[in-house]
Amino acid sequence: MEQTIHTTLAEAAGIIDGLIYGDSSIEITSIHGIADAKSGCITYLQDSKLIAQLKTSPASSVIAQTYIPDLKIPQIVTDNPSLSFIKLLNHFCVKIHTPKGIMNGATLSEGIQLGADISIYPNVYISKNVSIGDRSILYPGTFIGENSSIGKDCVIHPNVTIYDNILIGDRVIIHSGTVIGADGFGYEFIDGVHVKKPQVGGVIIGDDVEIGANAAIDRAATGNTIIGRGSKIDNLVQIAHNVKIGQHAIIIALSGIAGSSTIGDRTIIAGQAGIPDHVNIEPDTIIGPQSGVLKDLKTGRYLGTPALPFRDFIKRESILRHLPDIIKKIDDIEKKIDSVYNTIKLVKSE
Repeated sequence: MEQTIHTTLAEAAGIIDGLIYGDSSIEITSIHGIADAKSGCITYLQDSKLIAQLKTSPASSVIAQTYIPDLKIPQIVTDNPSLSFIKLLNHFCVKIHTPKGIMNGATLSEGIQLGADISIYPNVYISKNVSIGDRSILYPGTFIGENSSIGKDCVIHPNVTIYDNILIGDRVIIHSGTVIGADGFGYEFIDGVHVKKPQVGGVIIGDDVEIGANAAIDRAATGNTIIGRGSKIDNLVQIAHNVKIGQHAIIIALSGIAGSSTIGDRTIIAGQAGIPDHVNIEPDTIIGPQSGVLKDLKTGRYLGTPALPFRDFIKRESILRHLPDIIKKIDDIEKKIDSVYNTIKLVKSE
C-alpha cells in the first residue's frame, strides 16, 4: 500500500541537514529507492553506478553525496545519503506508537514489575516475577515466562514465545513467531536410547538487538546463550545452546550455529551458512552464503564447503571449472603415450 507524505524539498533538507541544488519549493509526496521511484518521490543515490538509472527515473528529487552534473531534478547533497534516507523514512513513514496500557484480555501473574507508558495487548500472558521496561510494547499472542526481564523501548511482535529466565535489554525488536529460550538440543546416547541433558541455563540478549521472524535462540545447558549488543538476526535463524555472539554481528536467513560456538564482534554470516559446535570465529569475519564452516576461523573472508579463504575458494572454483578440459587433455596425452609405446614395441619385435 502506497504511503503518501506531504512536504517540500526545503523541509526534507532541513530534517537531514542537506544542501539543496535546484527548486526547494517542489512538493514531495513519497519516498522510494530508485527502482520504485515515481513522480513526486524523493530517492537517494547509494552508488555512482546507478547514475544512469537515476537520469531516466521519474523521481522528482534525489539525495546524493556530491552534486551530479546534468541531472534535471533537484538534489539534496549530504555526507551520507543512505543515513539521510533512513532519517526521512523514520520521520515521515514510521508511525509513532501511542501507549495503550494493559488492555482487556491480557493475563498478568503476580510479582510483575511494569514500567511507564507500556502497551500490553489482548492475549498476552505474562508469568510470575517478570519485569517490563518503560514504553515497551507486547503484541497479541506473546508469552513471557517466569523470572524473565524485558528492557525499555522494546517491541515484541505477535506470537513471540519467551521462556523462563530470559534477560532482554533495551530497544530490542523481536518479530513474530520467534522462540527464545527453548531447550538446547542436548542428548547422550546410552544403552541404545537418547537420554536428555537438562537445559537449565538462560539467554541474555543485549541492547539494540533485532531478531527476525521465526528465529530460534535456545537456552544454555548451564550458564547463558548470549547475543551481543547491536547484533541483527534475520528470519529463520537457529542459534543453539551456549552460543556466544559478539556485538554488532549480522546473521542472515536460514543460517545455523551449533552449540557452544563463539562468533566475534561485527562478524557477518550470510544466508544458509552452517557453523558447527565448539568453534571460534574471530571478529570482523565474513562467511559467505551456503558456506560450511568446519573449524575455527581467523579474521577474513570465507566461502564454500569446507569454508576456505575467499582467494583460495576462487582458485579452487577456477580449477574445477576447467577440470573437464584438463581430464580430456590428460586422456589425449595418455593415448599419445600408448601410441608411441605400441610403435616402439612393434619396431623392437621386428
